[in-house]
Amino acid sequence: MDNQRIILWGLFASLAFVTYTQFQIETQPPAVTEPETVTAPATAAAPADVTASPSLPPDVGLPAPTATASASSQAPLPAAPDTANAAPGAANIVVETDVLRIEISRVGGALVRAELLKYPIDKTNPDNPVVLLNETPLTRYTLDSGLIDTERGGPTHEAILTAPADRYELSSDSDTLSVPLTWSANGVEVTKTYTFKRGRYDIDLNYAVINRSAVDWNALSYVRISRVHIPPDRSMFDVDSYSFIGPVYYDTEKYEKLDPEDLADEPLDVTVKGGWIASLQHHFVSAVVPVADRAFRYDAGFSNGTVVVRASGTEWRTISAGAQGNFSAKLFVGPKNQENLEDTADGLALTVDYGILAILARPLFWLLQQVHNFVGNWGWSIIIVTFLIKLAFYKLTEASGRSMAKMRKLQPRLKALQERYKDDRQQLSQQMMELYKREKVNPAAGCLPMLIQIPFFIAFYWVLLESVEMRQAPFALWITDLSSKDPYFVLPLLMGAAMFIQQKLNPAPPDPVQAKVMMFLPVMFTAFFAFFPSGLVLYWLTNSVLSVLQQWNINRKMHAD
Repeated sequence: MDNQRIILWGLFASLAFVTYTQFQIETQPPAVTEPETVTAPATAAAPADVTASPSLPPDVGLPAPTATASASSQAPLPAAPDTANAAPGAANIVVETDVLRIEISRVGGALVRAELLKYPIDKTNPDNPVVLLNETPLTRYTLDSGLIDTERGGPTHEAILTAPADRYELSSDSDTLSVPLTWSANGVEVTKTYTFKRGRYDIDLNYAVINRSAVDWNALSYVRISRVHIPPDRSMFDVDSYSFIGPVYYDTEKYEKLDPEDLADEPLDVTVKGGWIASLQHHFVSAVVPVADRAFRYDAGFSNGTVVVRASGTEWRTISAGAQGNFSAKLFVGPKNQENLEDTADGLALTVDYGILAILARPLFWLLQQVHNFVGNWGWSIIIVTFLIKLAFYKLTEASGRSMAKMRKLQPRLKALQERYKDDRQQLSQQMMELYKREKVNPAAGCLPMLIQIPFFIAFYWVLLESVEMRQAPFALWITDLSSKDPYFVLPLLMGAAMFIQQKLNPAPPDPVQAKVMMFLPVMFTAFFAFFPSGLVLYWLTNSVLSVLQQWNINRKMHAD
């Protein structure tokens, strides 16, 4: 899957290798090793030329409909407007709330810039926030919307809209802020209103249509996200670079990531009722949530370096002469805060991408969040949850530890057998099995518990890596950001030391090559984790220390016996 972090799967492979090696130690001799409308008072039938198939103008970046497209399919939309060459006086409208600073273009009323005021790029520079949307040509990432009528006109994303002010700011005595933009032609007036809310990243979008003409007005609504696709530079020193960047959609049953390059050959084109479309990057998301009680067409394509994903109506909505009507949708532009996402739309929290282990990761995040609600520190929450995981698996790990302790006691006798039967592997294997039987040692007993625990440990890694709640969260002393590496590499060094001690408490592999590999693992993991987010290292350090304490206690008891 595109979102899988290769580095962490490398870690998984390493853990699997450790388990396999332990199995070798214990079982063998030396191994070889949208739209909602208010119906007009008197609804007239749509004109004969529009009742068959909704049809929108052609678009750069989306595929043309195929011959087998359904009757409700519409051709793609016009190309993204060139706001740099917009008409004089079309400067962007600036909107500021307590969490967002948004720029709205008068061309189509598109959202062309979004600054997340509570999320600085660098924690040491809080005045430099993450910019999620922007209209810079090389990195263009915008969210536009519109209505289109049967004459290919209307307040589309290319129409010039007017606004009563250039700047809007959420006042301290209000929880909502509305920004109206208007368009009128041929007796039809449309007011496009964005409504922002205090402390929230979801935005209500509403079109209020007044038809003062003598004829019915038919329209379709659409919302789309356009984004220049820039493949990330993968780096083993930056786990963030392995996060999925691109479009996704949810049809109330299936959540699917769309590879931008695959869309050039196989564009998306589905019609569903409910769900949403979105564009992801690590920790942040922009999304479009149409009204859930009407069918919408979700389509996506990739052309000329730009990915476009769109939700559009599947049937014309009629505003009768002299009547009024409404179209609406909900937008989201902000961090993947799971509580906000769940409040915005069903399934939107799926954008917090825990990968194939989500079935384990989501309960673990819930547990981590409950602990944080109590202790108020994400670092201590990580330590406590790691302890709880260890406690949950105590009996399993104790069985594994006892098996290793017994094997450790048998090491001298096993070495003697290896020397005696070094030229007869069949006889050596037979003598070893007899020794295990006499001493009531199950050499495979230590492997199964380790295998059972690995998915839980990896799922917890996903939680710590993907959850925006941990981004730039402080812990204690020099660890001021759990989402960045330890600046002094203290945690990785402590982790390496704990792993080394843990190895010393376990039986050494009988094969010299395996023994050297096992001795090198703490060094490899220390170098491996040195550039990992300190929250991940803190987790692994805690787990290693608890493992050392548990194995030391088991060895002590076994020695006393």
